Amino acid sequence: MSGPKTKPTDASVEDFLAAVEPARRRDEGQAVCALMQEVTGEAPVLWGPSIVGFGRYANVTADGRSTDWPRMGFSPRKAALTLYLASTPETEAMLARLGPHTTSVACLYIKRLEQVDMGVLRELCVASWEEMKRRYP
Repeated sequence: MSGPKTKPTDASVEDFLAAVEPARRRDEGQAVCALMQEVTGEAPVLWGPSIVGFGRYANVTADGRSTDWPRMGFSPRKAALTLYLASTPETEAMLARLGPHTTSVACLYIKRLEQVDMGVLRELCVASWEEMKRRYP
């Protein structure tokens, strides 16, 4: 059986972000990377070919297997900037103040970073980081 495809690599996050197209998404990726690095105090690591992650924890799947996964991360995808954040009791209220976005289970999708409140985005990242430290000390 093969292992997970999404695992930390030695690839340069700076080079990865510099190659993102279009230029607007590249700039957004660099801005979110700087924000998450400031919030976490961790160096960014490229996980697989396209996820920039911060920290790591052992994620146990439904079948009992444990795989490493970033505590927080993002991917500057073509359709939207995708942020991987943990939910907290305050998440819904913060999202109501964020600006245009969509969500799924653990993902926050932002089409245009310039349209969201960066202060609220920072609050979401701080809350997510603290929640992950609480869940996975």
